[in-house]
Amino acid sequence: MTTWRPISLEGVRSYPLRERPSKVKVDDFGKPWESGGLMKQWLRSLPNILAGEEFRKAVDAIVGAVKTGKMVILGMGAHPIKVGLNPVIIDLMERGILHGLALNGAGIIHDAELAMVGQTSEDVAAQLGDGKFGMAEETGRILNEAIIAGAEKGKGLGRAIGDMLVQQKFPYNHYSLLAKAVELDIPITVHVAVGTDIIHMHPKADGAAIGRTSHLDFRIFAGLVSRLEGGVYINLGSAVILPEVFLKAVTLVRNLGHPVKRLTTLNMDFIKGYRPMTNVVNRPTLEGGKGIFLTGHHEIMFPLLAAAIIEAMEQ
Repeated sequence: MTTWRPISLEGVRSYPLRERPSKVKVDDFGKPWESGGLMKQWLRSLPNILAGEEFRKAVDAIVGAVKTGKMVILGMGAHPIKVGLNPVIIDLMERGILHGLALNGAGIIHDAELAMVGQTSEDVAAQLGDGKFGMAEETGRILNEAIIAGAEKGKGLGRAIGDMLVQQKFPYNHYSLLAKAVELDIPITVHVAVGTDIIHMHPKADGAAIGRTSHLDFRIFAGLVSRLEGGVYINLGSAVILPEVFLKAVTLVRNLGHPVKRLTTLNMDFIKGYRPMTNVVNRPTLEGGKGIFLTGHHEIMFPLLAAAIIEAMEQ
Protein backbone atom coordinates (compact mmCIF):
# COMPACT_ATOMS: atom_id res chain seq x y z
CA MET A 1 0.00 0.00 0.00
CA THR A 2 1.28 3.48 -0.92
CA THR A 3 1.92 5.74 2.05
CA TRP A 4 1.14 9.41 1.39
CA ARG A 5 3.26 11.68 3.48
CA PRO A 6 1.89 15.02 4.72
CA ILE A 7 3.82 17.99 3.40
CA SER A 8 6.34 19.51 5.76
CA LEU A 9 5.68 23.04 6.98
CA GLU A 10 9.36 23.66 7.54
CA GLY A 11 10.60 26.41 5.27
CA VAL A 12 7.28 28.29 5.01
CA ARG A 13 8.06 31.95 4.42
CA SER A 14 6.16 34.69 6.26
CA TYR A 15 6.41 38.46 6.50
CA PRO A 16 5.42 41.19 8.99
CA LEU A 17 1.67 41.83 9.33
CA ARG A 18 2.17 45.57 8.92
CA GLU A 19 3.61 45.01 5.44
CA ARG A 20 0.57 43.11 4.21
CA PRO A 21 -1.97 45.05 2.10
CA SER A 22 -5.33 44.92 3.94
CA LYS A 23 -8.85 45.77 2.83
CA VAL A 24 -10.13 46.93 6.22
CA LYS A 25 -8.50 49.72 8.24
CA VAL A 26 -9.63 51.37 11.47
CA ASP A 27 -9.59 54.72 9.68
CA ASP A 28 -12.57 53.47 7.65
CA PHE A 29 -14.63 52.31 10.63
CA GLY A 30 -18.03 53.70 11.50
CA LYS A 31 -18.60 55.96 14.46
CA PRO A 32 -21.08 55.38 17.29
CA TRP A 33 -24.15 57.60 17.33
CA GLU A 34 -24.79 60.25 19.95
CA SER A 35 -28.32 61.29 20.86
CA GLY A 36 -29.44 64.58 19.33
CA GLY A 37 -27.03 64.50 16.42
CA LEU A 38 -27.70 65.91 12.95
CA MET A 39 -28.29 64.04 9.70
CA LYS A 40 -24.96 65.14 8.26
CA GLN A 41 -23.22 63.70 11.34
CA TRP A 42 -24.98 60.38 10.85
CA LEU A 43 -23.90 60.25 7.22
CA ARG A 44 -20.29 60.92 8.21
CA SER A 45 -20.53 58.18 10.83
CA LEU A 46 -21.10 55.43 8.24
CA PRO A 47 -18.21 53.02 7.68
CA ASN A 48 -16.26 53.76 4.51
CA ILE A 49 -16.35 50.04 3.67
CA LEU A 50 -18.40 48.05 1.12
CA ALA A 51 -21.93 49.53 0.86
CA GLY A 52 -20.93 52.51 3.01
CA GLU A 53 -18.22 53.39 0.50
CA GLU A 54 -20.50 52.73 -2.49
CA PHE A 55 -23.23 54.89 -0.93
CA ARG A 56 -20.82 57.81 -0.69
CA LYS A 57 -19.69 57.28 -4.29
CA ALA A 58 -23.31 57.36 -5.45
CA VAL A 59 -23.96 60.60 -3.55
CA ASP A 60 -20.77 62.20 -4.89
CA ALA A 61 -21.62 61.20 -8.47
CA ILE A 62 -25.13 62.65 -8.31
CA VAL A 63 -24.06 65.86 -6.57
CA GLY A 64 -21.16 66.26 -8.99
CA ALA A 65 -23.46 65.78 -11.98
CA VAL A 66 -25.96 68.35 -10.72
CA LYS A 67 -23.30 70.94 -9.91
CA THR A 68 -21.68 70.58 -13.34
CA GLY A 69 -24.93 70.64 -15.29
CA LYS A 70 -24.94 66.96 -16.23
CA MET A 71 -27.99 64.74 -16.61
CA VAL A 72 -29.50 62.75 -13.72
CA ILE A 73 -32.28 60.34 -14.74
CA LEU A 74 -34.44 58.20 -12.47
CA GLY A 75 -35.89 55.02 -13.96
CA MET A 76 -38.26 53.17 -11.65
CA GLY A 77 -40.78 50.42 -11.20
CA ALA A 78 -44.12 50.98 -9.50
CA HIS A 79 -43.12 49.65 -6.08
CA PRO A 80 -41.40 52.88 -4.98
CA ILE A 81 -44.73 54.64 -5.54
CA LYS A 82 -46.56 52.00 -3.50
CA VAL A 83 -44.22 52.39 -0.53
CA GLY A 84 -44.77 56.13 -0.31
CA LEU A 85 -41.76 57.67 -2.05
CA ASN A 86 -43.56 60.16 -4.30
CA PRO A 87 -43.02 63.14 -1.94
CA VAL A 88 -39.30 62.33 -1.74
CA ILE A 89 -38.97 62.05 -5.52
CA ILE A 90 -41.04 65.19 -6.12
CA ASP A 91 -38.77 67.11 -3.75
CA LEU A 92 -35.72 66.05 -5.78
CA MET A 93 -37.53 67.16 -8.94
CA GLU A 94 -38.33 70.57 -7.45
CA ARG A 95 -34.74 71.02 -6.30
CA GLY A 96 -33.47 70.44 -9.85
CA ILE A 97 -31.66 67.24 -8.91
CA LEU A 98 -33.69 64.92 -11.16
CA HIS A 99 -33.85 65.95 -14.81
CA GLY A 100 -35.93 63.10 -16.22
CA LEU A 101 -38.07 60.19 -15.04
CA ALA A 102 -38.95 56.88 -16.67
CA LEU A 103 -41.73 54.58 -15.41
CA ASN A 104 -43.01 51.15 -16.33
CA GLY A 105 -46.69 50.70 -17.19
CA ALA A 106 -47.73 49.96 -13.62
CA GLY A 107 -46.24 53.28 -12.56
CA ILE A 108 -48.95 55.34 -14.28
CA ILE A 109 -51.66 53.24 -12.64
CA HIS A 110 -50.53 53.72 -9.06
CA ASP A 111 -49.51 57.33 -9.61
CA ALA A 112 -52.83 58.26 -11.25
CA GLU A 113 -54.92 56.43 -8.65
CA LEU A 114 -53.12 58.37 -5.93
CA ALA A 115 -53.89 61.61 -7.77
CA MET A 116 -57.55 60.71 -8.25
CA VAL A 117 -58.53 59.29 -4.86
CA GLY A 118 -55.46 59.41 -2.61
CA GLN A 119 -55.08 55.62 -2.42
CA THR A 120 -53.84 52.71 -4.56
CA SER A 121 -52.66 49.07 -4.52
CA GLU A 122 -55.55 46.66 -4.26
CA ASP A 123 -55.50 43.29 -2.48
CA VAL A 124 -54.88 41.07 -5.51
CA ALA A 125 -55.44 37.75 -3.72
CA ALA A 126 -58.78 38.90 -2.35
CA GLN A 127 -60.01 40.21 -5.72
CA LEU A 128 -58.64 37.55 -8.07
CA GLY A 129 -61.01 34.73 -7.13
CA ASP A 130 -64.15 36.28 -8.61
CA GLY A 131 -62.40 38.18 -11.39
CA LYS A 132 -62.51 41.65 -9.81
CA PHE A 133 -58.76 42.21 -9.80
CA GLY A 134 -57.86 45.21 -11.91
CA MET A 135 -61.44 46.11 -12.73
CA ALA A 136 -61.73 49.54 -11.10
CA GLU A 137 -63.70 51.53 -13.68
CA GLU A 138 -62.06 54.94 -13.38
CA THR A 139 -58.53 53.58 -13.62
CA GLY A 140 -59.14 51.68 -16.85
CA ARG A 141 -61.38 54.22 -18.54
CA ILE A 142 -59.65 57.49 -17.68
CA LEU A 143 -56.11 56.29 -18.37
CA ASN A 144 -57.01 54.64 -21.67
CA GLU A 145 -58.92 57.71 -22.81
CA ALA A 146 -55.89 59.84 -21.98
CA ILE A 147 -53.58 57.54 -23.92
CA ILE A 148 -55.86 57.60 -26.97
CA ALA A 149 -56.12 61.40 -26.83
CA GLY A 150 -52.36 61.63 -26.43
CA ALA A 151 -51.74 59.43 -29.46
CA GLU A 152 -54.03 61.64 -31.56
CA LYS A 153 -52.11 64.74 -30.47
CA GLY A 154 -48.65 63.23 -30.98
CA LYS A 155 -47.77 63.06 -27.28
CA GLY A 156 -45.75 60.47 -25.42
CA LEU A 157 -47.58 58.27 -22.95
CA GLY A 158 -46.17 59.93 -19.85
CA ARG A 159 -47.02 63.43 -21.02
CA ALA A 160 -50.50 62.31 -22.09
CA ILE A 161 -51.33 61.02 -18.61
CA GLY A 162 -49.67 63.97 -16.88
CA ASP A 163 -51.60 66.49 -18.97
CA MET A 164 -54.86 64.70 -18.22
CA LEU A 165 -54.22 64.76 -14.46
CA VAL A 166 -53.44 68.48 -14.53
CA GLN A 167 -56.47 69.28 -16.68
CA GLN A 168 -58.79 67.29 -14.43
CA LYS A 169 -57.41 69.00 -11.29
CA PHE A 170 -57.69 65.87 -9.18
CA PRO A 171 -57.59 66.52 -5.41
CA TYR A 172 -54.32 64.67 -4.78
CA ASN A 173 -52.33 65.85 -7.82
CA HIS A 174 -49.67 67.24 -5.50
CA TYR A 175 -48.69 63.61 -4.77
CA SER A 176 -48.40 62.68 -8.46
CA LEU A 177 -45.06 62.31 -10.25
CA LEU A 178 -46.79 62.68 -13.61
CA ALA A 179 -48.65 65.86 -12.69
CA LYS A 180 -45.56 67.38 -11.09
CA ALA A 181 -43.46 66.55 -14.15
CA VAL A 182 -45.91 68.48 -16.32
CA GLU A 183 -45.89 71.39 -13.89
CA LEU A 184 -42.08 71.53 -13.87
CA ASP A 185 -41.74 70.63 -17.57
CA ILE A 186 -39.57 67.63 -16.73
CA PRO A 187 -39.69 64.78 -19.28
CA ILE A 188 -41.41 61.69 -17.86
CA THR A 189 -41.62 58.61 -20.07
CA VAL A 190 -43.57 55.36 -19.75
CA HIS A 191 -42.39 52.01 -21.11
CA VAL A 192 -45.14 49.44 -21.51
CA ALA A 193 -45.16 45.67 -21.97
CA VAL A 194 -48.60 44.96 -23.42
CA GLY A 195 -50.65 42.66 -21.20
CA THR A 196 -48.79 43.39 -17.97
CA ASP A 197 -51.03 46.20 -16.71
CA ILE A 198 -54.63 46.16 -15.51
CA ILE A 199 -55.73 48.89 -17.91
CA HIS A 200 -54.99 46.57 -20.83
CA MET A 201 -58.04 44.52 -19.77
CA HIS A 202 -60.44 47.46 -20.06
CA PRO A 203 -62.73 47.74 -23.13
CA LYS A 204 -61.25 51.19 -23.83
CA ALA A 205 -57.74 49.81 -24.27
CA ASP A 206 -56.31 50.66 -27.69
CA GLY A 207 -53.19 48.68 -28.52
CA ALA A 208 -52.20 51.01 -31.36
CA ALA A 209 -52.41 54.08 -29.12
CA ILE A 210 -50.50 52.38 -26.32
CA GLY A 211 -47.78 51.27 -28.72
CA ARG A 212 -47.52 54.63 -30.48
CA THR A 213 -47.26 56.70 -27.29
CA SER A 214 -44.91 54.29 -25.52
CA HIS A 215 -42.60 54.04 -28.54
CA LEU A 216 -42.45 57.83 -28.73
CA ASP A 217 -41.50 57.78 -25.03
CA PHE A 218 -38.69 55.35 -25.80
CA ARG A 219 -37.30 57.85 -28.30
CA ILE A 220 -37.67 60.69 -25.79
CA PHE A 221 -35.93 58.56 -23.16
CA ALA A 222 -33.12 57.76 -25.60
CA GLY A 223 -32.73 61.50 -26.13
CA LEU A 224 -32.17 61.93 -22.41
CA VAL A 225 -29.71 59.01 -22.35
CA SER A 226 -27.77 60.64 -25.20
CA ARG A 227 -26.87 63.40 -22.70
CA LEU A 228 -25.66 61.05 -19.93
CA GLU A 229 -21.94 61.57 -20.50
CA GLY A 230 -20.70 62.58 -17.04
CA GLY A 231 -24.17 62.05 -15.63
CA VAL A 232 -26.00 59.47 -13.54
CA TYR A 233 -28.72 56.93 -14.29
CA ILE A 234 -30.60 55.49 -11.30
CA ASN A 235 -32.67 52.32 -11.60
CA LEU A 236 -35.02 52.12 -8.64
CA GLY A 237 -36.92 48.86 -8.24
CA SER A 238 -37.39 47.82 -11.87
CA ALA A 239 -36.16 44.25 -12.29
CA VAL A 240 -36.89 43.75 -16.00
CA ILE A 241 -38.54 46.50 -18.06
CA LEU A 242 -36.38 49.55 -17.33
CA PRO A 243 -33.04 47.66 -17.35
CA GLU A 244 -33.92 46.33 -20.80
CA VAL A 245 -35.11 49.70 -22.06
CA PHE A 246 -32.01 51.44 -20.69
CA LEU A 247 -29.63 49.00 -22.38
CA LYS A 248 -31.34 49.47 -25.74
CA ALA A 249 -31.28 53.24 -25.34
CA VAL A 250 -27.54 53.15 -24.57
CA THR A 251 -26.70 51.13 -27.67
CA LEU A 252 -28.99 53.30 -29.82
CA VAL A 253 -27.36 56.58 -28.82
CA ARG A 254 -23.86 55.14 -29.16
CA ASN A 255 -24.81 53.88 -32.62
CA LEU A 256 -25.84 57.43 -33.50
CA GLY A 257 -22.47 58.78 -32.36
CA HIS A 258 -23.24 60.16 -28.91
CA PRO A 259 -20.20 59.68 -26.62
CA VAL A 260 -21.98 58.18 -23.63
CA LYS A 261 -19.09 56.34 -21.98
CA ARG A 262 -18.23 58.07 -18.69
CA LEU A 263 -21.44 57.71 -16.77
CA THR A 264 -22.37 56.43 -13.34
CA THR A 265 -25.18 53.93 -13.00
CA LEU A 266 -26.87 53.13 -9.71
CA ASN A 267 -29.24 50.25 -9.10
CA MET A 268 -31.31 50.12 -5.91
CA ASP A 269 -33.41 47.05 -5.14
CA PHE A 270 -34.09 44.29 -2.59
CA ILE A 271 -31.89 41.73 -4.31
CA LYS A 272 -29.15 41.62 -6.94
CA GLY A 273 -31.21 40.60 -9.94
CA TYR A 274 -29.63 39.49 -13.21
CA ARG A 275 -30.94 42.20 -15.53
CA PRO A 276 -30.29 45.22 -13.29
CA MET A 277 -26.82 43.93 -12.44
CA THR A 278 -26.00 43.17 -16.09
CA ASN A 279 -27.88 45.83 -18.05
CA VAL A 280 -27.55 48.76 -15.64
CA VAL A 281 -24.51 48.25 -13.40
CA ASN A 282 -22.05 46.31 -15.58
CA ARG A 283 -22.45 46.51 -19.35
CA PRO A 284 -23.07 50.25 -19.88
CA THR A 285 -20.07 51.20 -17.71
CA LEU A 286 -17.43 48.95 -19.26
CA GLU A 287 -15.76 51.78 -21.19
CA GLY A 288 -14.93 54.25 -18.46
CA GLY A 289 -18.00 54.49 -16.24
CA LYS A 290 -18.84 53.35 -12.73
CA GLY A 291 -21.63 50.94 -11.76
CA ILE A 292 -23.00 50.83 -8.21
CA PHE A 293 -25.48 48.43 -6.58
CA LEU A 294 -27.13 49.28 -3.26
CA THR A 295 -29.32 46.57 -1.80
CA GLY A 296 -32.15 47.32 0.61
CA HIS A 297 -35.76 48.35 1.06
CA HIS A 298 -36.80 51.25 -1.15
CA GLU A 299 -38.70 52.99 1.63
CA ILE A 300 -35.49 53.20 3.70
CA MET A 301 -32.64 53.37 1.19
CA PHE A 302 -33.97 55.97 -1.22
CA PRO A 303 -34.92 58.56 1.43
CA LEU A 304 -31.43 58.09 2.90
CA LEU A 305 -29.90 58.69 -0.51
CA ALA A 306 -32.07 61.77 -1.05
CA ALA A 307 -31.15 63.16 2.38
CA ALA A 308 -27.46 62.61 1.74
CA ILE A 309 -27.69 64.36 -1.63
CA ILE A 310 -29.49 67.35 -0.13
CA GLU A 311 -26.97 67.64 2.69
CA ALA A 312 -24.07 67.46 0.23
CA MET A 313 -25.66 69.99 -2.12
CA GLU A 314 -26.01 72.53 0.69
CA GLN A 315 -22.45 72.21 1.97
